Amino acid sequence: MRAHLARVDAVLVQALIAAVLSFAHLHDVAVVAGQDGWKAWAYPVSVDLLLVAAWRRLRSGHGKAAAWCWFVIALAASLGANVATAGLLDLGNVPAWLRILVAGWPAVAFLGGTLLAHSTPKTDSEPEVIEDGEEEPETAPELPAQPAIEAPPQPAPVPVPSALVAHARKVAAEHHARTGAPIDTPTLRARLGVPTPMAEAIAAHL
Repeated sequence: MRAHLARVDAVLVQALIAAVLSFAHLHDVAVVAGQDGWKAWAYPVSVDLLLVAAWRRLRSGHGKAAAWCWFVIALAASLGANVATAGLLDLGNVPAWLRILVAGWPAVAFLGGTLLAHSTPKTDSEPEVIEDGEEEPETAPELPAQPAIEAPPQPAPVPVPSALVAHARKVAAEHHARTGAPIDTPTLRARLGVPTPMAEAIAAHL
């Protein structure tokens, strides 16, 4: 347990030393490049925030290409400040390109931080398929069986006496001779004085 704590403490101390030195180097480069006061202190904060945003995106497992790109850019800015303050550049006579890089860094850091923190990774949703590779068709809901419509019962045939049928034939013949047209059911009913069902049954025998 103590050995584990010792290893953790050593890592934290190393990280703290690296952060402080890198923070100071970035501040110094910003000062010699024309940024003074609080603006010089804002530069190392911007670099460290971009590093943290890129590292969090790498840990999430989404958009690793963009995360590695911005992580390398922020790491290059941090290492570049360390190299610049190590005596390889004349900080008393800062070149114009370094002033341009320092002046343009806030916009670059803002763009990278926005893309890393506010871009949502896309997730592809695959449709559910059956084993043969074809999508399972949607089945229509079954409709309840409708009851069969029964035909209305037919009325029972009206019995007609044969004598009445013979009389009706005489009446129909007389009507045809007088008018030249076959007798209709209403006229036959009126001549015979029978109800409508009986007249219809008689007309069916004519």
